[in-house]
Amino acid sequence: MAKQEDGHPGRAGQKLPAAVYEAELFRLQAELVKVQEWVRAEKKRIVVVFEGRDAAGKGGTITRITQYLSPRVARIVALPAPTERETGQWYFQRYIERLPGAGEIVLLDRSWYNRAGVEWVMGFCTPAEYRRFLHQCPIFERLLVEDGILLRKYWFSVSDREQQKRFKSRLEDPMRQWKLSTMDLESITHWEDYSRAKDEMMVHTDIPEAPWFVVPADDKRSARLNAISHLLGVIPWEKRPLPEIEIPDRQQDQGYVRPPTDLYTYVPDHAASLLEGSDPKHAS
Repeated sequence: MAKQEDGHPGRAGQKLPAAVYEAELFRLQAELVKVQEWVRAEKKRIVVVFEGRDAAGKGGTITRITQYLSPRVARIVALPAPTERETGQWYFQRYIERLPGAGEIVLLDRSWYNRAGVEWVMGFCTPAEYRRFLHQCPIFERLLVEDGILLRKYWFSVSDREQQKRFKSRLEDPMRQWKLSTMDLESITHWEDYSRAKDEMMVHTDIPEAPWFVVPADDKRSARLNAISHLLGVIPWEKRPLPEIEIPDRQQDQGYVRPPTDLYTYVPDHAASLLEGSDPKHAS
């Protein structure tokens, strides 16, 4: 029997039909565009933390959130392993550099909580560094909130059976093999260690100023809709009218003549090659 790490029973055997999912996702994405305008107009700062086991669906949710947002407003931060210089800094320092400015949203695809998870379980930090993190993290987050940053934290919870199913799917898919690292596979052999680490992390960092919200994620479609819907509900945004824009008249003809096309190097017409020999009925 699969171990749902947060104990949430979920929606046993029921999955959203694709049409229902796509319609609701688009509706929620339209609301996110309105949130973006509010953030920009009111100079707000939002940080959303996405954590969870490997293959829990964090990246897919983040992709759907940002699909229609401006990259100038909404940034995804997914940091690699720290450099030698960064390992000699205060642990939170490299994350501070990526915090949002006025009118910006930052989505953290994994965050400073690496220390409470993979670093601790896999032995990449010392017991002293781990204990210091658990002590400092709530203080750090309270400082962010006190300064006006809207901080929201999501833990994507996936069962061991579903995680292994997704790992196998990635292994067999050349388009997604890059998502599967040796560290991901090694996490299977440390399932209970990660569970204990997550439980301990929650004890210390599930604070009133920045609580954790758990997203049951065995069903990807439901997880995405549930997370986005919840995020829209825990941000105190208001609808702002879009600026009125008028398309101006084209500049009057002043005798410009375009140079001959053979002066430029054009990319080959690959699209046209796809039509060669095809059925004319499908060429429109």
